[in-house]
Amino acid sequence: MDTSLATPHAGTGANELSRTLKSRHVSMITFGGIIGAGLFVGSSTAISTIGPAAVISYALAGFLVLLVMRMISEMAMAMPGVQIFPDFARTGVGNWAGFLVGWLYWYFWVVVIAIEAIAGAKIINSWFPMLEIWEIGVVLMAILTAVNLMSAKSYGEFEFWFASTKVVAIIVFILAAAAYATGITSPSGPTFSNLTEHGGFAPAGIAVIFVGVSTTIFSLCGAEIATLAAAESEDGASTIARMTISVSTRILIFFVLSILMIVSIVPWNEIEVGASPFAQALRVMGYPAADLIMNSIVLVAVLSCLNSGIYITSRAMFGLAKNGDAPQSCVQLSKAKVPARAILIASLFSYFALAASVLSPDRVFNFLVNASGAIMLFIYLLIAWAQLRLRADFEATAPEKLKLKMWFHPYGTWTAIAGMVGVLVLMGVSTSHSIELWTSVLVAALFLAGYWVKCRVQAKQRKS
Repeated sequence: MDTSLATPHAGTGANELSRTLKSRHVSMITFGGIIGAGLFVGSSTAISTIGPAAVISYALAGFLVLLVMRMISEMAMAMPGVQIFPDFARTGVGNWAGFLVGWLYWYFWVVVIAIEAIAGAKIINSWFPMLEIWEIGVVLMAILTAVNLMSAKSYGEFEFWFASTKVVAIIVFILAAAAYATGITSPSGPTFSNLTEHGGFAPAGIAVIFVGVSTTIFSLCGAEIATLAAAESEDGASTIARMTISVSTRILIFFVLSILMIVSIVPWNEIEVGASPFAQALRVMGYPAADLIMNSIVLVAVLSCLNSGIYITSRAMFGLAKNGDAPQSCVQLSKAKVPARAILIASLFSYFALAASVLSPDRVFNFLVNASGAIMLFIYLLIAWAQLRLRADFEATAPEKLKLKMWFHPYGTWTAIAGMVGVLVLMGVSTSHSIELWTSVLVAALFLAGYWVKCRVQAKQRKS
């Protein structure tokens, strides 16, 4: 396979990111980008729809994500010079795939930034109702934009403690809930009967478990953040590649155990959609300040996710610019060796999304959110395609580079592809999720059209 035209451009020394992040920073940046309001609040929707079997939905979704992370790890080990994961699609499939993955990823996280800012603002507004939600959101984004404009090491240290707080909170919750569910601290003995007493383990049927994967998988996406941060890590590609799998596994365990504890303690049909099921479980366990505790933890979680989101969007645009797919000004680094212009552009578009949530919440903002609904699956499918092609190329020309291999190749990759296509099909036939699929397709088509226009313009410039 000829990948010469698809190989990412090498950056100049003046535009090389600093390598000041440590392994602990990279792993916590990854935790920060995944564990947010989607787990602490959004899981209420999955539980109330699926029942206790939501545990299985999360496990299946996590398994698909793990397979994708293994693919990324294989490619990162085989191509240590290519660390920003959209460039795996560029190298394996073509420049158009690198362009599409990079811009879709950037768009996805720009919307996430606005969503997390709103979630954090709502919590603060509940404490200080004299402040408007949009005002709080603007301030939160401004503060965390300033944090990102600092050196990468300063940002990494800030995010390390941010993310560590919520990881500790999850571990403490799991331990306290396990003690209650097993009857150690419960006055009435073990509570595992809640798993089957209220209509059975899967009260809505087996099919709903698989449909639930289409909603739960998006709360587990994001472990690929480690490969973006790898470009600023003092550790080698092999360390980051292995870390991606270990972090993904720990996150999956956190999600599955948390949901299992919740449905073991609280009857699934009593879960309130839109409220934190963690807070409900704490109330059942007898913690009187449950709402305050969880609101504080959720605030830290969403601010951490917001912080990571700004980091991710700026590095995604930096990678696009280095390959000629974004304005070249975004390649320029500040004195602190961070892509300041890329950070400010990401913040600017997130401010636009935040403004849309105030001025046109039902139309513009709703469209922006829906249009990000299936994007990560499109990205993961292109990554899987790249892995299949690159694996065949390496096996034929340089098998010694395959130091870390995809599980059960090629069946593991095809299993992931089949699973993700299945999720997209389920979204397409779902009355509540079809709009997310088709608006995401529209956004992907618009970016592909942008690539076509870019190629036409470049062709005309070469002729002239």
